[in-house]
Amino acid sequence: MDFDDILDPKVVIAVAVTAAVTSKPVRKAFRKGAVYGMAGLLVAKDRLSMLASSVADSAQQAAASAKKAAEDLPEESAQTAE
Repeated sequence: MDFDDILDPKVVIAVAVTAAVTSKPVRKAFRKGAVYGMAGLLVAKDRLSMLASSVADSAQQAAASAKKAAEDLPEESAQTAE
């Protein structure tokens, strides 16, 4: 390996990444970031599922009230015809 190969940007980047990954503070920061990131994803999933459940409940209530209104409509028109 020549001296010019050592100064190659790819080699320099690879050495820097290797040094960072093997560094205890960097590994700790990555782990901490991964834990917080996963916790954030789980909270977001829970919030989205609650929102979807709420929307589904509202849609069911709207459908039930529309069905009731449609069923009551013939009774009202029969009463007005008399």
